[in-house]
Amino acid sequence: MLGLGLGIFTGLFFGELVSGLDILGEAYIRLLQMTVIPYIIVSLIGGLGRLNADIAKRIGIAGGLLVLLIWGITEISNLFLALAYPNWTTASLFSTSLLESAKPFDPLTLYIPSNPFYSMANAVVPAVVVFSIMLGVSLISIRDKGTLLTSLGTLSDALMKIASFVGKLAPFGIFAISAAAAGTLKVEELSRLQIYLWAYLGAWTVLTFWTLPAIVAWSTPLTYRQVLRESRVPMITAFATGTVLVVLPMIAERCKRLLEENDLEGPETDSVIDVMVPTAYSFPSAGTLLGLGFIMFSAWYVGSPISVADYASYVGVGAFVAFGSMAVAIPFMLDFFSLPADMFQLYLLGSVVTARFATALAAMHGIVISLLVAFAVMGRLRVRTLFQIVAVSIGIAGSVSLGMGFVLTNVINFEYSGEQTLVTKSLITEPVRVKQFKSLSALPAIDASSGRLSAITARGTLRVAYMPDRLPFAYRNSAGIAVGYDIDLAQRLAESLGVTLELVRISWPEIVTGLNEGRLDLAVGGIAITPTRAQEITFSNTYFDHSVGFVLPDHMRDSFAKLETIQALPGQEILVPKDRHYMEFAENNFPLATLIPVDSHRAFFKGEYENAVLLASAEAGSAWTLLYPEYGVAIPNGLSVKAPAAIALPDGDSDYVSYINTWLLLTEKNGFIDQLYNYWILGEEYQPGEPRWSIMRNVLGLSM
Repeated sequence: MLGLGLGIFTGLFFGELVSGLDILGEAYIRLLQMTVIPYIIVSLIGGLGRLNADIAKRIGIAGGLLVLLIWGITEISNLFLALAYPNWTTASLFSTSLLESAKPFDPLTLYIPSNPFYSMANAVVPAVVVFSIMLGVSLISIRDKGTLLTSLGTLSDALMKIASFVGKLAPFGIFAISAAAAGTLKVEELSRLQIYLWAYLGAWTVLTFWTLPAIVAWSTPLTYRQVLRESRVPMITAFATGTVLVVLPMIAERCKRLLEENDLEGPETDSVIDVMVPTAYSFPSAGTLLGLGFIMFSAWYVGSPISVADYASYVGVGAFVAFGSMAVAIPFMLDFFSLPADMFQLYLLGSVVTARFATALAAMHGIVISLLVAFAVMGRLRVRTLFQIVAVSIGIAGSVSLGMGFVLTNVINFEYSGEQTLVTKSLITEPVRVKQFKSLSALPAIDASSGRLSAITARGTLRVAYMPDRLPFAYRNSAGIAVGYDIDLAQRLAESLGVTLELVRISWPEIVTGLNEGRLDLAVGGIAITPTRAQEITFSNTYFDHSVGFVLPDHMRDSFAKLETIQALPGQEILVPKDRHYMEFAENNFPLATLIPVDSHRAFFKGEYENAVLLASAEAGSAWTLLYPEYGVAIPNGLSVKAPAAIALPDGDSDYVSYINTWLLLTEKNGFIDQLYNYWILGEEYQPGEPRWSIMRNVLGLSM
């Protein structure tokens, strides 16, 4: 906690100057992950191998079913967390995660390791767990296993020593992570993290103080007050120490005390408690599983909530990855659902708080599962009542999450700033002198027989046209200045030629006329190459690939997750760019749809086509959603189509075309194209003029 506090203060004080500390934070994360897979293998094989066949069978039936029940309740609570996240207006520029479909839920690949060593090397945790459980169960019936179990115990102790060493580094690792995060994260990002913390604490409170103790109180002779009384000290101790391991003897002692108070203690129940407490520790607890709720938060955070169709994958995969630590489980789940990997840094920042609560909940989980199994073995478990309280608890969890969503939406101040972000963007090039024209007629023609390069040099200007509605490639910002990916490209070309820039915003037919008459030198704006356009003008080599996708109302995104689902929708209205090439593509891929050719995106965004979707560039569509955040972008799984974009050039001047192509190649090789893509398409900052707010610079007036 001290490391967290000092880290946040350091980040706030120095700002972006401490961004380099993220290297130390990454090193700490890798150390955390280093021993997880070996420990899973050793602990499961050794723990199960030490059981005798009779106890293993009885506990396996009762304990297995009850553990699955509690897992199910916790996972449902995680799903309900989606209700707790505010319904804020959000939108963002294009993310490469749109191109990555969520991995299909394939039980064979995830759970049955054809090559266990491959699963270990690639951190396929579910497969590692299945292999370890099968090997551990097989050891139960092996006679000469003492030497192996002793060796596994020794190896487990060695791994625990490594973990202990890494644990001592926790203050430094957390300091580095929190300092780098607090120094670089925007205020909006930090405010969103508090949404996760409040939602987590709400779900934790329901599970800890109602669901788990109430299940015991309703389905056994014990009372709710007795369960809470005996759980109090183990929970507080686990919270203070940050580990459940140290309270395992205490959990066993408290469970036996409860049984003794009710005249239920005996050799059989003592044996069950002695076996269940350490065995339950080897399996994921409710505290561990609740941490996977961060995946639901991550999906909400980036504006792509996990669909209902993926809930089964979320629950099934989550239960198995939880056998490892969150240092492995969270990155695995982020990758499984194609969520940004850097969300893990945000998780670690919040886990400094949530990890303590998770250990307290794990202590309660250990007590509850041990007591339930003991009563099940004695035949004293009221199964019907058990399911009744489970149903009630699920209803309470859903109601609490819904209530928290209402409170958080109305209490936490949030203002949408996506539109402002887009309209205030400026060029990243050092601008040459620019003159903007309103019409093509203002640009006098040149002699078509003269070379275009010679004419540009003699005139001293490069004449560039762009079409309206070409976000984020060419548009006017709030200052009335033409900006965008392609405008930056044209600026750099004019600088290379040593001339100024003349810009005009006109329609495509006027562009064709202007290029052929010699009034224009080129046209830009993310212009996609089509056979129809190629008959009218000459295209340069491509410098950008549009990802074909759909722009659609947010509530329709789940319906457009898979290509085959869209193809089966009869009469679905799809707006298609007015070009024969795109119409043929749409007719071939969506034969049951109603296709409507359109010239502009604006009519769609203004709601003139109700229940329609727009077939468009996903990169351009993402920019439009900043202006109209009630819309989103979907690239269906199975639709992997690119539309190459190029510069439109006049026909008949091969030397000019060769020059532009050579310049584009050099521009790509020197990294400028990548800079444009990161800034205009992905929305990354590029040499921001104002560093992020910090105490040192903004309060004390100091600089370094």
